[in-house]
Amino acid sequence: QVQFVESGGGWVQPGGSVRLSCVASGIEFNRFAMGWYRQTPGKERALVATISSNGAADYPDSLEGRFTVSRDNAKNTLYLQMNSLNPEDTATYYCNSRPDLRSWGQGTQVTVSS
Repeated sequence: QVQFVESGGGWVQPGGSVRLSCVASGIEFNRFAMGWYRQTPGKERALVATISSNGAADYPDSLEGRFTVSRDNAKNTLYLQMNSLNPEDTATYYCNSRPDLRSWGQGTQVTVSS
């Protein structure tokens, strides 16, 4: 059974940084592209970063430069470094494989507020 466990969220002030982690199990992690997504109440889940199995990253134009995705295939772990955060980044963040989605984890909440 595939499982994703996200962690690292919390409260952060505007302009601050946070690093999220996602540990994957039940999947040959090093074979799959991965993505980070975020969701706020009443809105659809949105893609914020992707990374190929060999580490090539891609971002929506609006987030390029502030978010950095990385992975450690030896640890089955995906990371998302988020810098210069603003209140619009407040959301629950999830990871999942790409292009085929598996079951969603519980996500990790990031709240950006002064």
